[in-house]
Amino acid sequence: MSNRGLASEATDRALARQGCCAPLESLPLDPVHAVDMAKTFKALGDPVRLRLLSLIAAHPDGEVCVCDLTDLFDVAAPTISYHLKLLREAGLVDHDRRGTWVYYRPVRERLHQLSALLAAPAMTEAAVR
Repeated sequence: MSNRGLASEATDRALARQGCCAPLESLPLDPVHAVDMAKTFKALGDPVRLRLLSLIAAHPDGEVCVCDLTDLFDVAAPTISYHLKLLREAGLVDHDRRGTWVYYRPVRERLHQLSALLAAPAMTEAAVR
């Protein structure tokens, strides 16, 4: 087996132990996880979507009605719906339809994966110097 194969197997085993995403500084991403995470980061690459996710994730009830989100932006309701669709497709939010309204909630597991991927070791004084 090649060195590349051994490294890939080691990475797969480490990821299996740590869940989806080990910190970037501890293990390199394998190609499959890189594509998956890139789609997620791309979804967050728009200020409206990033703010929508923030509003949904920070809502004290754990979910928010789309009717409470649309007035917070200077874009039309269909544009908000489009951005929410992209967040759903990226696995960042989930939704339930209740009558005529749709309620959104964050997918906490996905947010934790993003957080874990970007986790950096604590800086020590020696490292800062």
